[in-house]
Amino acid sequence: MSLSRDPRLVLVAKTLCRELRRNSTEAEDLMWQRLRNRQLLSKKFYRQYPLFFDLYGKETFYIADFFCYEHKLVIEIDGGYHEQQKVKDTLRTEVINLLGIRVIRFKNEEVKENINNILEEISKYLRL
Repeated sequence: MSLSRDPRLVLVAKTLCRELRRNSTEAEDLMWQRLRNRQLLSKKFYRQYPLFFDLYGKETFYIADFFCYEHKLVIEIDGGYHEQQKVKDTLRTEVINLLGIRVIRFKNEEVKENINNILEEISKYLRL
């Protein structure tokens, strides 16, 4: 989880993160309303947070839906399109794990239908 040394890459990441925040899904909005301002176990979460890494000598990044730096935990909210990109998501999770960060995933429907159970599941990771 290096900080990028390339200001152009940082600018691209910032721009994409802002765009994703503006166009968040209903499930992401619902989750953010419950995570923001240290509402869950007084932990700080970031929304649409860039994780920079070096892949084959070239620096790039993934954008995590939600990130708790203190616990090195990424929360991903997956929409329907994730069904078609399971291999890509698995690789993404493996790369993020190599950065020393755990990843947990939930489907949009799970978040919208049962946010309290989702928050309890996240809480378990925060208590480790």
